[in-house]
Amino acid sequence: MSRSTSTTEPGWMRWLLIALALGFLLLNLALPLAAVFFEAFRKGWDAYVAGIIEPDAIAAMKLTLLVAAIAVPVNIVFGISAAWAITKFEFRFKSLLITLIDLPFSVSPVVSGLVYVLVFGLQGWLGPWLQEHDVQIIFAVPGIVLATMFVTFPFVARELIPLMQEQGREDEEAAISLGANGWQTFTRVTLPNIRWGLLYGVLLCNARAMGEFGAVSVVSGHIRGLTNTMPLHIEILYNEYNFVAAFAVATLLAGLALVTLALKTLLEWRYRDQLHVGGHSGKHDGFRPKHRPAFRRVHPAR
Repeated sequence: MSRSTSTTEPGWMRWLLIALALGFLLLNLALPLAAVFFEAFRKGWDAYVAGIIEPDAIAAMKLTLLVAAIAVPVNIVFGISAAWAITKFEFRFKSLLITLIDLPFSVSPVVSGLVYVLVFGLQGWLGPWLQEHDVQIIFAVPGIVLATMFVTFPFVARELIPLMQEQGREDEEAAISLGANGWQTFTRVTLPNIRWGLLYGVLLCNARAMGEFGAVSVVSGHIRGLTNTMPLHIEILYNEYNFVAAFAVATLLAGLALVTLALKTLLEWRYRDQLHVGGHSGKHDGFRPKHRPAFRRVHPAR
């Protein structure tokens, strides 16, 4: 069956569009990435290593890993819980919960950081009470963790909600009818079905948590060696014209981005049917349990 000429563009047009797309990617992604590594190694390997092992740089790396280690697991728990509640149950204010999950996508990270300052700052709503009880949130690690959690919590939930909606409730209902309790149903039916979508969301959440700048910049106070994460440390080094050290630390974030992109591409390629929902009707066979859980049927007492 021949294609209609009204929906088929000429060959030169296709090649032109491909060339424009590749040129855009080269100009906006490949060249900046190459420039980062070029500047980092411009003065040799010794200068590169010196910029990474500098005490403030190591402190920034430790703080970045600490924040990610706290924020990502919390967002995993929240994302799974929210997706489970939204897709498996009907309740009032369900649409409000979905709207709140999307809130960080529509609010600037800088604005969210300012909100935390207004609430927990010294002149904020809870500032006097926190000072009275010797609790510091702003310009300390708790504020950085809170700001990071706010900008990253939608990622896991937003990956799981459409996936679990597509799967429906039949598997869980079958497990419950065979005598499984809620925890058994979740761990032996739901969790295996969403494992690849969950990993996909965790990758995106972790990359955003480690690279977050706007909200963290507002609440951190830029205290070197104490409240500077890696993006903030890079900014300080660059403003001090210490370009080699700044780009040396930046290569670590760039490496994280490349690893995240590689894993993301691998997941999309290997588990395309499980990750992308809505492309066709019906359930994805890859997410159906191959064997029904061997739950023992519980008969009601007579």
